[in-house]
Amino acid sequence: MEHIIYQLEEDLAIITLNRPEVANGFHIPMCEEILEALTLAEEDPAVHFVLINANGKVFSVGGDLVEMKRAVDEDDIPSLTKIAELVNTISYKIKQIAKPVLMEVDGAVAGAAANMAVATDFCLATDKAKFIQAFVGVGLAPDAGGIHLLSRSIGVTRAAQLAMTGEALTADKALEWGLVYRVCEADKLEKMREQLLKKLRRGSSNSYAAIKKLVWESQFKDWQNYATLELNLQESLAKTEDFKEGVRAHSEKRRPKFTGK
Repeated sequence: MEHIIYQLEEDLAIITLNRPEVANGFHIPMCEEILEALTLAEEDPAVHFVLINANGKVFSVGGDLVEMKRAVDEDDIPSLTKIAELVNTISYKIKQIAKPVLMEVDGAVAGAAANMAVATDFCLATDKAKFIQAFVGVGLAPDAGGIHLLSRSIGVTRAAQLAMTGEALTADKALEWGLVYRVCEADKLEKMREQLLKKLRRGSSNSYAAIKKLVWESQFKDWQNYATLELNLQESLAKTEDFKEGVRAHSEKRRPKFTGK
């Protein structure tokens, strides 16, 4: 694997995003490696827990904006659609794995990454973490199952407001709203993770698998219908002039001038 690091520590599989030079932006190869790692963890009987973390000062900006700029310049809509499909599949996989999935976040957690954080069972955040639904800034709608996940976690109105404003949600506010499990200072993140794992290791993996299945059946069994709509909308939005303007404005470090076209 070139874009992530996959390692095992006893019963814990650790998936580390490892593209700090582009703020861990998602592109097709990285998404495919994340899915491969999740499958390895799911199928390994020695793995009881999965942890997703990241190298660098930014957890992830979501979609790789350099790659988006290339796709816009070359009119490569299929690659943009493929990324939207892959990030949705990652969130789907996180919810489907019959093992507790943890995420450690420090710094900005934007776009698809913010929605993957909601998909996990336990999100552990530092006090510097910020969760940002960054899609509106480039003329897109939330992907990675965003509205499906957020509306069930914090309510429809709050989910829509975050998506429409793109406002950053601080770690403390995310804790208050129930999006994260615990918040700590950066140098205490590993200790907080170990305390949680110590507690979880006292429980039964059978119980965890059953709980995740019940959560899925009660809240997410219509995922595929939602995923189809999400992908269709993202493909349509990727063809608009507003999306192209949003990506170019970000590249040129200016405010986008959207026209609704």
